[in-house]
Amino acid sequence: MSSHTADAHVIDPAGGCPHALNARLRSQGAVAEVVLPGGVPGAVVLGHDALKEFLAHPDVAKDARHFPGLRDGTVPRDWPLRVFADAQGMHTADDADHRRLRSLVGNAFTARQVERLRPRIEELTSGLLDDLGAAAAASPDGVADLRTHFALPLPMSVICELLGVDQEHRGRLHHLSNTVIVSTDTTPAEVMAAVRELVALMGTIAAARRAAPGDDLTSALIAARDEDGDRLSEAELSGTMRLMLVAGHETTLNLISNAVRALCTHRDQLALVREGKASWSDVVDETLRWDGPVSWFPFRYPTRDVTVGGALIPRGTPVLAGYTAAGRDEAAYGPGADRFDLTRGNSRNLSFGHGAHYCVGAPLARLEAGIALERLFDRFPDLDLAVPEAELPYQRSFIGNSVQTLPIRLG
Repeated sequence: MSSHTADAHVIDPAGGCPHALNARLRSQGAVAEVVLPGGVPGAVVLGHDALKEFLAHPDVAKDARHFPGLRDGTVPRDWPLRVFADAQGMHTADDADHRRLRSLVGNAFTARQVERLRPRIEELTSGLLDDLGAAAAASPDGVADLRTHFALPLPMSVICELLGVDQEHRGRLHHLSNTVIVSTDTTPAEVMAAVRELVALMGTIAAARRAAPGDDLTSALIAARDEDGDRLSEAELSGTMRLMLVAGHETTLNLISNAVRALCTHRDQLALVREGKASWSDVVDETLRWDGPVSWFPFRYPTRDVTVGGALIPRGTPVLAGYTAAGRDEAAYGPGADRFDLTRGNSRNLSFGHGAHYCVGAPLARLEAGIALERLFDRFPDLDLAVPEAELPYQRSFIGNSVQTLPIRLG
């Protein structure tokens, strides 16, 4: 990759549906030069095999000290994406620091621990389906927003219960995380204000758990020490809680929304599930590949010049992981890569990452989405979109990949 960005794609922070852009960029190679919001030069890895290699590359780091532009004045102080580079937690840590932070959290997300949550997730799902039915019945045209009444409150309730977050904080937490993570067309000042409030709210939640420890993840993180007796610093505790909360609901919200949208517009695929020729876990896997919940995820930094997918990425470049692009890479999935197909048999995908930073919450997201989709279509077999899919408003974000609302009729 050249150091100049004259031909580089300028990223629209309110990007909308990424697939056409991904196809255009991918046709030029597995890695593309981009200009990030704020005029900062960067790169995105778009090809499946190139992304898999990049995510596990020994000379690629997540700690922003490997991004010299943040400190030498070339990146402005009010850069809108600084919030992602400056965050502290396991998602921006490397090596021993990363292993320490991940091990403290990882115990809550083992397959066995997650399976223990199944009855509670089923109970929450059942109650939310009642609410969805009531919302549709109360609406003059029988239409309800699936995101508001079902796809959001399910993962939000689960992650908040896991972290010991009181009911009173949950609505505000979603609003703030949405401002920071999804709505990248907000002003830098609005984002920074939301980050400050989010950090303060994490402090309030942590203080409540310090005063009255419970059987929850926040209490466990506060009490946890490593072999040397070191505890999480305040910044690490806050950063880890923020990561759990935001990643624990925004991505699953998009996964459930995108799966429902895919099934409503591919009734033949829904029929395969109904006939027992495909499973709900096939639906989750194919949705993750075909229309994953995260589009371009910031940031990784080469610690030296690295070559990935035939392209040179200079040391210190802020690089985005192009998850939705990799999911439709024909080199990995064949000529029908842009088709939603539950019989594909190779829906292995990178939507939860790869390597040391593979998403610790992946088993929980899969379980939640599988239960949500099965129960939703069991209860409302004739559920369908209330507007043509082309009219659904896309998220104004280059990180999140979904629609802003999902109006449905229950039939």
